Amino acid sequence: MAQSGSPPPFPTTEVSSEMRKKQKQEDEQEQQPLGSLPEGPLVEILSRVPYSSLCRFKCVSKPWLALCSDPQVRKRCPQTLTGFFHHCLHGRLGVNFRNLSGRGPPMVDPSLPFLRKSYGRVDPGHCCGGLILCRCWKSVHSGEDEYNLVVCNPATEKWTELPPCPVEWTNEDDQYLGFDPASPSRFVVFLHLFDSTQVTIYSSDTGRWTVLQSSWINQLFTVSGYWECVFMKGTMHLSTIKGSIVTVDTEGKVWKEIDIPGNGPTRIQCFSIGLSQGHLYAWCIDDPNVFRLSVWVLEDYDRAKWTLKHSVNILELFGRHCRKDGESYEMFAIHPDRNLIFLTNRKKTISYDMDNREVHDMDIAKPLWLVQPYIPCFADCPSDGH
Repeated sequence: MAQSGSPPPFPTTEVSSEMRKKQKQEDEQEQQPLGSLPEGPLVEILSRVPYSSLCRFKCVSKPWLALCSDPQVRKRCPQTLTGFFHHCLHGRLGVNFRNLSGRGPPMVDPSLPFLRKSYGRVDPGHCCGGLILCRCWKSVHSGEDEYNLVVCNPATEKWTELPPCPVEWTNEDDQYLGFDPASPSRFVVFLHLFDSTQVTIYSSDTGRWTVLQSSWINQLFTVSGYWECVFMKGTMHLSTIKGSIVTVDTEGKVWKEIDIPGNGPTRIQCFSIGLSQGHLYAWCIDDPNVFRLSVWVLEDYDRAKWTLKHSVNILELFGRHCRKDGESYEMFAIHPDRNLIFLTNRKKTISYDMDNREVHDMDIAKPLWLVQPYIPCFADCPSDGH
């Protein structure tokens, strides 16, 4: 028996060993991303969270990073608007990427480093459905016209180099990519839609270019650019400064023109289009003095029947009573899955929920220019050739 006042006996070796074993088990459990859930149910759960949340989960631990990077999880993860490719009027030149939240490092590297392993210079262009059409030069010393057209997928870092176009062209802005994530087995590229009597179309189905006679040779259209176009129903839609939407299908057989609602001189200057919830949207400013924004939806596509979705004073959304000298306001995008629109006055960028009329400051101070919404696509696209 231990004498009174003597220190307690040291723990036995067996106890210490048991404690070390228990601590090891606890450490191993902390390293497991699955917790108390079997891997199967957790994978099913992760496959249903937005991609932006999946990216945040990667920071939990290395096992979580591996699990959230699993292609099978990412492929099944529901995709929605992640952010915007854009140019800046000031600061860094070239293409930039801004997260939807307006905060944090870009979720997509706009320099597309996976392409720079094979090309000395990369110039991203039209973004459509998660794919990007780029001009790529083998060397930084290559001539301006010595580039290849490349379609790449930033989400999977896969890409395909298109064969040389059989027809020469000089307008690099006259290049349009058509891709629908709902039909990921193919994409198309349009060239010479408006500056030639011929249109040139590349199809990933055949891997070849097709040269066709343009049906717009007797009409003069000036389009707003590839940031003002929508690809849906297997058809490319482009807005024109005339105040209409011109369309052409992927085979170059069906050419149409759709008038926007209430076409008038004041609308033409501020007319844009977008895609949301499977419908074509158009928006314009009715009166440049009061900045009344009208948002229309093409509910009956076959009959070209437009319905007014929402109308609001842009100045009020920015907390203004009147327009200051030099200020300009515009709506530059609509959310693909919600009644949410995005607006800027070059100094401040906001989102506006048309359902509950709530305004949210996106914490973006720099002006956004030539904005293109980006939705990641993890499907097995035809661009997965490299």
